[in-house]
Amino acid sequence: MSGTASLWAHSPAPSGTRWHALRDHLRGTADLARRFAAPFGGGDVAYWLGALHDVGKAGCDWQGKLKAVAGTDQPVGIDHKALGTRLASERGLGRLAVAIYGHHGGLVDVSDLGAAVKGRLAKNRGNVASAEQALSQLLPDLPPSLAGLVPASWRQDTRVGEMAVRLCFSALVDADSLDTSAHFQGLAEPRVRDVVDFGYLYDLFERRRGEAVTGRGTASIGSVREQVFADCVAAAGEPSGMFRLGAPTGAGKTLASAGFALRHAKERGMRRVIVAVPFLTITEQNASVYRGMLDEDGVEPVVLEHHSQADFDDGLGGRWARLAAENWDAPFVVTTFVRLFESLFGRKPSTMRRVHRLANSVIVLDEVQALPHRMLAPILDGLRLLVEHFGTTVLLSSATQPEFWALNEFSDLPVTDLIRDTPKLVNDLRRVRFEWQLEPKPTLVEIAAQAAVDGSALVVTNTTADAKTVFDHWRDTEPEDVAWHLSTRMCPDHRRRVLEQVRQRLQDGQRVLLVSTQLIEAGVDVDFPVVFRAQAPADSLLQAAGRANREGRLASGRVVVFAPADGGQPPAYKTLVDCTRRHFGPDRSDPDNPNTLPGYYTDVYDALNLDDGRHVGQQIQQARARWAFQTVTDGPLDGSTGRRDPKLAFRMIDDEGISVVTPQGAETPEQQRDLEDLIERLRRDPVPDMAQLRRLQPYTTNVHPSVLRSAGVSALMRPLFGIEVRRGALVEWCGGYDRHTGIDLDPRFEDFVL
Repeated sequence: MSGTASLWAHSPAPSGTRWHALRDHLRGTADLARRFAAPFGGGDVAYWLGALHDVGKAGCDWQGKLKAVAGTDQPVGIDHKALGTRLASERGLGRLAVAIYGHHGGLVDVSDLGAAVKGRLAKNRGNVASAEQALSQLLPDLPPSLAGLVPASWRQDTRVGEMAVRLCFSALVDADSLDTSAHFQGLAEPRVRDVVDFGYLYDLFERRRGEAVTGRGTASIGSVREQVFADCVAAAGEPSGMFRLGAPTGAGKTLASAGFALRHAKERGMRRVIVAVPFLTITEQNASVYRGMLDEDGVEPVVLEHHSQADFDDGLGGRWARLAAENWDAPFVVTTFVRLFESLFGRKPSTMRRVHRLANSVIVLDEVQALPHRMLAPILDGLRLLVEHFGTTVLLSSATQPEFWALNEFSDLPVTDLIRDTPKLVNDLRRVRFEWQLEPKPTLVEIAAQAAVDGSALVVTNTTADAKTVFDHWRDTEPEDVAWHLSTRMCPDHRRRVLEQVRQRLQDGQRVLLVSTQLIEAGVDVDFPVVFRAQAPADSLLQAAGRANREGRLASGRVVVFAPADGGQPPAYKTLVDCTRRHFGPDRSDPDNPNTLPGYYTDVYDALNLDDGRHVGQQIQQARARWAFQTVTDGPLDGSTGRRDPKLAFRMIDDEGISVVTPQGAETPEQQRDLEDLIERLRRDPVPDMAQLRRLQPYTTNVHPSVLRSAGVSALMRPLFGIEVRRGALVEWCGGYDRHTGIDLDPRFEDFVL
């Protein structure tokens, strides 16, 4: 081959004529990867991963095929990643070279890497040989050894090294994607946002927060919230590390945690703030608050809301949000636990592009008690590694602060509490008294009748069937505009409308009876004088209590904990409820006792055997120690079947449900017809329009995969794509949809709704 000037990485875009020089692509990717990895000390490693990632494209066979398929949709089809993997490994990067091998298909188990690379090299010997001949001209500064570039801690501790691979891989694939996209978009250089001035953002936040909190709540509540905020921002000057914000519901944690994060980013020179929450309702609510504090007209948005139902096609910030969501290139990101941790422990490039953004950033985990117990071992270990080795600050925020330090992953990790005197704060903000109806057990109808006597009241049940039982009683005995229902039977847009109307009626002093499943508990801002809560884990009881007398306008609100004689509960609740009964009740502590909660959580962790090596979380940890990336994500391989076991994989949500689109949940008949027409268009289109598909998200809910065992329910589902109703499918609901309670299921099938 005559020289590197005629070697190409990519053919022209369909609308252009400029070819992408391989030398330019390797250097462009390497420079960006170094920039992305520099904050965690991996800049030089990432640079050479980027410089070597596509050297296999220099081979004669690959170049010839690229020219042959230019202007078509056909792939080159010749391996180009094995050579760079081998070179990186041989020159001292060792197992870190797995990042190059996975930069298109995803990270693999390192134990499989050697054989896979060897097989690909053997299959393409001629192409590999000619690519190696061009190497000295493509990368004349490639050192004979790269070993000295790898930080010592990455080599000394397999867990640190495994996390370093994840971050370096993320930096590589993000850089590769950005450099490639810039070529195909005809840009002079990739789009990367400039470093933000967090000093300016913090000052803007402080000013707008002061305006927003004026007049909210009673004077005493307001003064307590101001003290919470002051304590949080006072601690923001501390060095990066692990922090806790344990404050009762209604203490203003949403704004206080953001104030801490913004000032900490300002003081410690950090790159971004990432707020993660457990549920979509909180994501949307918090993102709206933060946009009001940080976004300004006429300039690029600051706040990126990224979750499964975020609207990236709104015509305003939509295009920016869609691009920023791919790699979290935004100063302030609001996302979900699922999105955050399934990215961190993923293996596919599209999922992991954003992971490098976690280094040297502030991560706020709001309502942290909602992290799934079965995944706590890898989650806590991952957070610890980010804090101790990659410059991250983590803030754990919750009214029911879990006792994570009772687990091995956090046992000796230093932590700073933002609140100086938590017991005093709890006492100052105690706005409710607890009552217990455990023996004799009342029926759900009896609870519904009690609630109706109290004027406005909230009833929180453990299942959708129980919520419907309570609502049906009110439907028969109360005016229509008084009784309201909220559960996952209803599509998200339907739930949003109900919450808006309930909040407005409460604000106007009108009578409201609301029954909800536990979806209302974490972070949903409503204020009732009395709350009835079916017996549940202690943290759920306390979260429900946070919806009673939230603004402190009464001398005391009431929280009635009841054990329904005819109620159900999720299977996962049994152990947690048993632990709750041992610590809380009429002859024991109330759930808001901060001195009792640590013992409760320790009891829960012991009962669930979270430290047992056979527990799924510990098995994931063992796979991580082996750098078995695909095993972590997809589960271990069964030698007899050749299949992986997803039950032992990292999953934030246990069961992949069936996504059910309910156009019947639209607000008007005209909107329903538009959605039905859209569904039919999507069925006919050979390639779905993703923008159109996203329009269905506000009208989509999930049902449990066990529905497949019942022809009575599955027959009412019509697939949008294909002909099969199965796990992970997107289907249209063709059955009934009650305008108050949502999907209309036969009582025998109530447990199918997630």
